[in-house]
Amino acid sequence: MGKVAVGLAVGVAVAACAVATVVVGRRIRSRRKWSRVVGVLKDLEQSCETTVGRLRQVVDAMAVEMHAGLASDGGSKLKMLLTFVDKLPSGSEKGTYYALDLGGTNFRVLRVKLGGTRSSTLEHDVCRQAIPQDLMTGTSEDLFDFIASSLKEFVERERDVSKLSLDRRRELGFTFSFPVKQISVSSGTLLKWTKGFAIEDMVGREIAGCLEKAMTRKGLNMRVAALVNDSVGTLSLGHYHDTDTVAAVIIGTGTNACYLERIDAIIKSQGLLTASGGMVVNMEWGNFWSSHLPRTVYDIELDADSPNPNDQGFEKLISGMYLGDVVRRVIVRMSKESDIFEPISSKLSMPFILRTPLIAAMHEDDTPDLEEVGSILRDNLEIPDAPLKVRKLIVKVCDVVTRRAARLAAAGIVGILKKIGRDGSGGITGGRSRSDHRMRRTVVAMEGSLYTGYTMFREYLHEALTEILGEDIAQHVVLKVTEDGSAMGAALQAAAYSSYPVDSVQLQ
Repeated sequence: MGKVAVGLAVGVAVAACAVATVVVGRRIRSRRKWSRVVGVLKDLEQSCETTVGRLRQVVDAMAVEMHAGLASDGGSKLKMLLTFVDKLPSGSEKGTYYALDLGGTNFRVLRVKLGGTRSSTLEHDVCRQAIPQDLMTGTSEDLFDFIASSLKEFVERERDVSKLSLDRRRELGFTFSFPVKQISVSSGTLLKWTKGFAIEDMVGREIAGCLEKAMTRKGLNMRVAALVNDSVGTLSLGHYHDTDTVAAVIIGTGTNACYLERIDAIIKSQGLLTASGGMVVNMEWGNFWSSHLPRTVYDIELDADSPNPNDQGFEKLISGMYLGDVVRRVIVRMSKESDIFEPISSKLSMPFILRTPLIAAMHEDDTPDLEEVGSILRDNLEIPDAPLKVRKLIVKVCDVVTRRAARLAAAGIVGILKKIGRDGSGGITGGRSRSDHRMRRTVVAMEGSLYTGYTMFREYLHEALTEILGEDIAQHVVLKVTEDGSAMGAALQAAAYSSYPVDSVQLQ
C-alpha cells in the first residue's frame, strides 16, 4: 500500500511538473512574441528619429531646393510656381466681392462685404453646391454653365441688390485647386485633372476665360479678378488680418505652402517686373524630397502601393491622407510577429481604413483604460477585446508617426523662413552673430484639419519650431490659424486686384 501511495505521489508530481513545464513554455513563448512586437516598435522609433541636428539638415535642404526651383523649371523637386500676385489685401478695401471655391465634388460660392477698415470678423454669405457626377466627366461648357447658373442664383438672392450699381461689374476671386500653369494673376491653363474629374476638352485651356464665357451666357455681369489656389487664399486672408504675414502653410488631407519672394530672387522670371518688387510663390512643397528625411519600410511600401509612386514624398510623410495608413501598416507587421491581435480581420489589410482622425482620437485618449482606443480597434479593424498593454502599444505607434510628421512640417516651415532671411540669420555674413541681427516679427498663416484639429500634432510642431530656431528667435515667429482662406482669401484677393479704386498693400 505504501508503495502504491509513493507511486501515486510520484505520478502526481511528474504530471504537475509536466503541466508546469507547459505553462512556463507558453509564458516564455508569449514573452518572446511580445518582445518581437516591442522590437517592431523600437525599430519604428529609430527609423522615425528626428533629432534637432537632422531637422536642421532638412531645413537646409528645403532652402537649397527652393533656390534651385526658382532658378529654373525642372531644376528642383519643388515646382516653385509663379502666381503673379504682387499685392495682398491690407484691410482698407471697401465693397462687395465674391469667391468661387472649386476643388472637389462640391464647390462653394461666397460673398464678402468689406467696410474699409480691418475687421476680425468679416460679414459674408456662403452657399455650397454639389457637382453632378456626369458633369465631372462631360464637357467644359456643361460644367461651367452649371457653376455660372449657381453663381447667378446666389447673386439674385442678395438682400441689398437694389443698392448695388447695375452698371458696376461684380468681381470674383476663383480658387481652383487643380494643377494650373499661371499666366497672370487672373488667368491660367489647366495642366491636368485630379479628384475624379476627367473633362478632356478642358486640359490646356485657360480656366478663368471658360468661366467668364459661361457667366456671359447666363447673363451674369461678373469678371474673374484673381485666380488662386488654396494656399495663396490662406496667405491673402492671413495678410488681411495681419500684415506681418509672409507665408501660408496648409496641413490637412494634403499639404502645400506659399510665401512672399523678392522678384530678383526668381531667376527663372528674368525680365518680369512687378510694381512691388515681389511676388507670391506657390511652392507645391508636397513634392519636396531629401535624403535627410527619415523614411521607414512602411513609407516605402505605402509609396509603392500608391497611384503616384516616387511622387509627393514630403506629403506622404506629413499629411493627414497618409498618417493613418502608416500606423495600419505597423499594426499589420506586429500582427505577423505575435498573436496579440487575433483573430485577425481582413479589414486590417484594407488600405486607408484607419483614417487620421481615428489616429488622433486614439492618440489623445485620456481615459484610464484607453476605452476610445479599444472602441476604434473593435469597430474599425474588428480587433475585439484588445488588452490594455496592446492599447498602450497602439497609442505609442500613433505618437511616433505623428511626432515625426509634425517635426518635419516644422522643419519645412523653418526652411521657408531661412530662404527669406526670417530664421534669425537674415543672410548674415562677415562673422556677425545671430544675436547681432534684429529679428522682425514674422507670421505664418496656418490652415488644414491636421494642424487645427489634432492637438498633439500642433504641439509637437510648435515644440520642434522652438528647438530648431532657439527660444530667442522662435518668440518672434507666430503661427496663426487662418480659417477658410481658400474661399474668403480668394474674395479678398479679388478686392486687392479690383479694377475699381481700392487700397491694397504692395509686398515689401
